Order: sequence, then structure tokens, then C-alpha cells
Amino acid sequence: MKVLNRMWARFGLLAGLVALLMPASVVLAQDDRPGPAQFAALGAFLFVFLIIALVFYVFHALALQAIAQKTHTENPWLAWIPIANLVLMLNIAKKPIWWIILCFVPLVNIVIIVMIWMAIAEARGKPNWWGILMIVPVFGFVALGYLAWAD
Repeated sequence: MKVLNRMWARFGLLAGLVALLMPASVVLAQDDRPGPAQFAALGAFLFVFLIIALVFYVFHALALQAIAQKTHTENPWLAWIPIANLVLMLNIAKKPIWWIILCFVPLVNIVIIVMIWMAIAEARGKPNWWGILMIVPVFGFVALGYLAWAD
């Protein structure tokens, strides 16, 4: 019983010390709800993120459409439709359409996309290693622009 009393006494001493060290406003008003400033910052971040994503999407669609036009692939406008652009890429690369299923399998999709971009690079008359660069974050956009607009 003495051990239990000492334990509760130590716990009470520790709790009292923590209460003394914390400001009263923190102890009494623990309101974790975000205020208007946090919502404004989140909205600004979301707006900037969406603008950047839109710029990347437009660049990718324009480049894929240019590649399709230069390889004389029919329906280059499919570059603007999210899943249909995979069909367009398979048509440019002259790969079977059923490979689109492999594009949705995790880890397999990385290998398949690289193989498709290598075939697209060859269809444009460029070395196939330009397709490997498509998985490198910054160089992927350079490689895409090169495959689309280089002579």
C-alpha cells in the first residue's frame, strides 16, 4: 500500500509541475480548430498546386499531340483525354492495346511505360534511351520536349 501511495504522490507532483510550466491559456483553451488564416493559406497552396498541375498537363498533352502528328498516328487529339492518351501512346509505339491493362499494375507499370516511351523515341527516329529519361523527374520534361519538337 505504501508503494501505491508513493506512486500516486509522484504522479501528482509530476502533474502539478507540468501544470505550472504550461501557460494557463494553453491548459484551459485547447482549441485545435483551424482559423481563417490557416484556411486562407491552405486555399492559396491548393490554388498554386492546381495551376502548376494544369501547366504540366497542358505541356504533356501538347507534346504528345505533336509526337502523334509527326509520326502520322491517327486521332492525335486523344492526347488531351486522360486514359485515352495511353491508347494513343500505344498506337504511336505500335504496341498491342491490351498493354493498357499492364499500365495499371503497380511496379509493372513503370517497366511498361519505359518500354512504351522507348518505342515512341524509336518511332520519332531518336535513340531509345530518350524513353528511359522519361522516368527521371526533371529530365522527363526535357526528353518529352525533345521528342516532340526536335527535328
